[in-house]
This record gives sequence, structure tokens and C-alpha cells, in this order.
Amino acid sequence: MLKIGLTGGIGCGKSTVTQIFTQLEVPVIDADEVARRLVATGQPALLEIQQVFGTSIVNHDESLNRTALREIIFSDPTAKQQLEAILHPLIYQTINADLNQLTRQNSAAYCIVCLPLLFETDNAAKQVVDRILVIDCPVEEQIARIKKRDHLTTKRIQSIIDSQVSRAFRLSRADDVIDNSKPYAGLAESVKKLHNLYLSISEARI
Repeated sequence: MLKIGLTGGIGCGKSTVTQIFTQLEVPVIDADEVARRLVATGQPALLEIQQVFGTSIVNHDESLNRTALREIIFSDPTAKQQLEAILHPLIYQTINADLNQLTRQNSAAYCIVCLPLLFETDNAAKQVVDRILVIDCPVEEQIARIKKRDHLTTKRIQSIIDSQVSRAFRLSRADDVIDNSKPYAGLAESVKKLHNLYLSISEARI
């Protein structure tokens, strides 16, 4: 099965594009969804995170306080590295297990592996996928979308953007690019064109 690594900066619209691929009946494995499973209430990863960062990152019901954790890791680069050291190996271990299961149980020509931090992590991410699809939009649009979605300050949003690789870096390493600054109809058409491309690439690999 051909594996497409879908990535992009915060607010670039990865989820929207992923939903369109899902509507085309393409299997999707989402690293953010995997991470949510790993930090669910009572999971070993959440307990380890609590041991490192303290009780402030846990709500009264023992679930993860995402807002508190986000404030910590985007205020302290060392804290961010500590969190990544806990989660990233587990995330890629789970993704590989999910891919193995998908390959055994699904006859799809290709799948999407949504990896928001594909370029920010070590080679583990790039070894998972065969081809890289970058979802792109101008930084100004990223900021506007995140401000509307998460109600963060411009300063906080910029700090998150600065913690990721640059737009130019992502674009220089992409096999494919989708411009997500266009209207939804144009976006869906762009996804459909790539869908047909990936089907042809997959068929040629057989």
C-alpha cells in the first residue's frame, strides 16, 4: 500500500484536506488522533507526563488539561523536548502497528498518514511514508485561522509557528503541495487530482 505523509503548519487546514480524502474512501491514520489515544485518562503515557510536568496538567477528572500543558511547552523549549521524548516514540510505534493492521485488512491502493510534525521529528516519520504531501497557506492566514479557532493571542500563535519548520523548508521538501488558501470547491478539486495521481502511482508499483 502506498503511504502518503500529509503535513503542514498549524492552521494550514490539514484536517479539512484529510476529511476530503476520507470522503473519497481513502484510509487515514492521524498522528494527532493516535496521540489523543495515548494520553487518554489512565494511559501510561499520561501518567508519565504528569510525573514530569506535575498535577497542573491534569483536570479534576484525571483527564489531560491540554491548555495547561500547551502553555508549559510553548513557554519552555526544554519542556517541549521532554514531552516529545515521551510521546514521539510511542506515536510512531502505534502508527506502524496501525499501518500493519491496515495493510492486512484493507485493499485500498493508498492511505494517508497525517503527520503534523513530519519534518520536526527525527527520521522515524519520514521512514513511515513513501511520498510527502504539504498543505500550505500564507502565515498571515495561519494566524487568522488559529486566532478564530483557539482564541490565542497573536504572540502565542507566532511562537507556535516559530517552533515549527519554516514554510519554505516544508515546500522545498514536498513531493506534492495543496494550496489551502483557495475556496473549498477549489480545494476539493485539488485533492481529487492528487487522489487520481496516487491511484496511478499505486497501480504502477504493482
